Amino acid sequence: MHSSEIKSRLTLPSRRAALATLLSLPLGACLGPSGARGLGARSGSSALANDPVLHVATTRKLVAGGMRSPFFDSSRTGALYYAQAQLKAPDASLAGKLGSMVTGDFGVIGVEQQSGDAAEKLTEALRGSDSLMFVHGYNQTFEAAALDAAVLSHGIGFRGNSALFSWASKGGLLDYGYDRESALIARDHLADALSAILNDQGAGKLHLVAHSMGNLVTLEALRAYRDRHGEKGMDHFGAIVLASPDVDIDVFKAHLKRLGSLRSKMTIITATNDRALDVSRRISGGARVGALPAEAFEGLGVRVIDATEFASGFIRHDAFISNADVRAVIQRAVERS
Repeated sequence: MHSSEIKSRLTLPSRRAALATLLSLPLGACLGPSGARGLGARSGSSALANDPVLHVATTRKLVAGGMRSPFFDSSRTGALYYAQAQLKAPDASLAGKLGSMVTGDFGVIGVEQQSGDAAEKLTEALRGSDSLMFVHGYNQTFEAAALDAAVLSHGIGFRGNSALFSWASKGGLLDYGYDRESALIARDHLADALSAILNDQGAGKLHLVAHSMGNLVTLEALRAYRDRHGEKGMDHFGAIVLASPDVDIDVFKAHLKRLGSLRSKMTIITATNDRALDVSRRISGGARVGALPAEAFEGLGVRVIDATEFASGFIRHDAFISNADVRAVIQRAVERS
C-alpha cells in the first residue's frame, strides 16, 4: 500500500497539539469509512478507557516507590521488571473534553511494581486476551512513553490488553549515544518477554508497534527470539508495525534475512521528510529506514506505507500517533493479522 491509498482527513500541526485533541474527536469521523471497520468503533470504545491499566515491562529504575512522577527514571537496571501503571482515563463529558485540550486525556496516576520473574508475571497478566505492546523511541521519559502507548491503543479502539516496553532512554535531546547503548542493552530483556508470552498456551495474539529507536530494540529482540525458538510461537504473533525506524538500512536488511516468516507480518511506516531521522543519519552515517521511499524496500517481503504527505510539525517524526489516517494503517494491520 502506498500513501496515495490513504485519504487525509485530519492532520494536526504538532505532536503536542495532537495529544491535546486526539481523543476528544470520534475516531470513526477521523478515519472515514475505510478505517472504521472492526476495532475502530469510536473514541471511548477501547478496553483501556474502561479499565485504564497499562502493563509495563521495563529496564528502568523505579523511583519514589512508583507513587509520583517520574515513576521510573533513566537508570539502566540490568534487569527486567514488570509493573502495572494506573492511568487517568479520558473524561467523555463535554467539560472533560474541553479540559483535555489543556491537560491531555491520559496521565499516569501511580505505578505498582510486581515482585517475581518479570517475564512470567507479564505473561500471566496478558493471558487470555490479545495484546498491543508499544516500544518507544529515543528521547522519551517513562511518562511520555506511557502516554503515547495509551493514546495509540485508545486511538485505534483496541479492545485487548495495552502494554509498554520501556527501555532506559535518558529523555534528553543530546543523549543519542546513551539512548542507543540503552536500546542495545534492552534487546535481550524484550526477547525474554517475547519468549514467555509467545510460548504460553493461554496467550492471545501479540501485536507490536515500535517507534524510532525502539525499532532497533524490537528487531534485535525478534532476531534473538528466532535464534532461540525458530518458528515456535509464531502463531501468537499478530501485526508488527515499525514506525519511523531509526535503523540503518543495511542493518535492517541483515535482520530481515534472519527473521523468516515474521517479514510477512511487518508494516513499515516511512516519511522522506522526517527531520529527526535526517539528524540521525548525519550522526550515524547511514541511511535510516524510516526516511526512505517505498521503492527502497522492493523485494524485501515487507509492507511499506510512505506517509510523507501526512508527516506534520517541525520534526515530522510521529505521524503514527498524530495523524488519524496513519493510525488507521496500524488499525488495519492489527485487524488483518
